[in-house]
Amino acid sequence: MEVKIFRVKGTFEKEGKKFRFTKEYRALKPEDIKELVFSDIGSKHHVKRAKIFIESIEEIEPEEAENPVVKRLSLELA
Repeated sequence: MEVKIFRVKGTFEKEGKKFRFTKEYRALKPEDIKELVFSDIGSKHHVKRAKIFIESIEEIEPEEAENPVVKRLSLELA
């Protein structure tokens, strides 16, 4: 199986305010991304899963990645 790069866009609520986020992750399939987002945002911002809203998950090419760690890992392994 090939590891792919996904860009996730969404919002989360904390203390009555909404915050937008865009994250990039490496995973085998889009279903794995949801768990990564809930875990990452929830632990960093102390937000419950019910307050995290994923708007889109799109597969991108390694060259399109903006996160330098994700980009470097993907290009090195290609």
